[in-house]
Amino acid sequence: MSIRLEEAPAAASAKRKLARPELLAPGGNLEKLKMAIHYGADAVYIGGPRYSLRSNADNFTMEEMRQAVKFAEGYGAKVFVAANIYAHNEDLAGIADYLRELEAVGIAAIIAADPIIIDTAMKVAPKLEVHLSTQQSTLNWEAVRYWKEEGLPRVVLAREASMADIIEIKQKVDVEIEAFVHGAMCSSFSGRCVLSNHLTDRDSNRGGCSQSCRWKYDLYQAAADESGQLLAEGVPLFADEEESFTMGSKDLCMIEHIPQIIEAGIDSLKIEGRMKSMHYAATVVYAYRQAIDSYLADPDNYKLKPEWLEEIHKAANRPLNEGFFFQVPGAKEHIYHEEDKQAPYDFAGIVLEYDAATGMALVEQRNYFKPGTELEVFSPDGVRFRQTVDAIYDEEGNTLDAARHPLQKLRLRMEGPVQPMDMLRKKFMSKKSKK
Repeated sequence: MSIRLEEAPAAASAKRKLARPELLAPGGNLEKLKMAIHYGADAVYIGGPRYSLRSNADNFTMEEMRQAVKFAEGYGAKVFVAANIYAHNEDLAGIADYLRELEAVGIAAIIAADPIIIDTAMKVAPKLEVHLSTQQSTLNWEAVRYWKEEGLPRVVLAREASMADIIEIKQKVDVEIEAFVHGAMCSSFSGRCVLSNHLTDRDSNRGGCSQSCRWKYDLYQAAADESGQLLAEGVPLFADEEESFTMGSKDLCMIEHIPQIIEAGIDSLKIEGRMKSMHYAATVVYAYRQAIDSYLADPDNYKLKPEWLEEIHKAANRPLNEGFFFQVPGAKEHIYHEEDKQAPYDFAGIVLEYDAATGMALVEQRNYFKPGTELEVFSPDGVRFRQTVDAIYDEEGNTLDAARHPLQKLRLRMEGPVQPMDMLRKKFMSKKSKK
């Protein structure tokens, strides 16, 4: 028997208000999670060893989750776990035990789409919030109301929801709404693509998407013989392989519309990218953190600072657009040919330690640089300063002609004070220059 609105449980209809919009960032592994939180995320979503749609990410063990929760607590942040697959029969074993473990290590919420995972979590892990995944493709206020009545405090809307849709949903349903504001878009309807299944036998909705839309394809025109019978092979429309095309969509970027997003009542602003680098996570989080805090501090005099948008473009991005927020994307919102590199900077290293007396920093290298390279020092407060590398030393003090080995610990003299977890960036260098 269905529950009528007036019979909805009190817990499901209780108001839950956030003090300010939450900035939710991806955490592909423990290192990326720490950087996202350090650079301003209020919450981070991660994948566990099972039930996540990013099976190729560096997903977390239970021990890593404990470390993540402890680190997040030091910043007043939360950790969510994606458990957003659509389960097949063989996936069902162990779900209850897994959810109990998540609750025990202090995970704040799971992000789920399959009703069996949602129902099981509510039964066996009552302290674990359940947020409805975007995989449910929720677009209208009645569907949102349904999930609220089922006891879910938050709904992650489909990427295809417009700003008008979101405003109407918030007006008619008192529930937390989470929406993607930055990152990759699906060229199909979000959560419904089966292209990867057919081409590679990798299930998009069980964590195996091969991103077939971003492959290069040849285009053929159908051809027929004299009798009108279609031939097995068509006529190629491109003269050479360089003319092959993709079907990938441009990335979403809504930093220029923070006032509209906040005024629409979106409770959680979500950044996509668990497979992206920690440089990407830190840079994008920083930019949105600055924009959100600036607007909340003085809405009447808020202005988007050009340096925030500049920071967005320093991370590894495809061309950007506004997704479905204001109009249905057309042909111009897709990428049909290989694009030039968007990000003008590479991640060169991360500061581990700094000795103010000597001005020397211990740095963990991430990309090649050498004496004469200009480095930009980036922190949660923005760009600290820029300097040209004068000399590079290994941990024993030996002089090196270049920083060639990823994760090698090096010593650099800094022209200004730095702090652990500050990042070093350099202008993008082509492979021909790395000699």
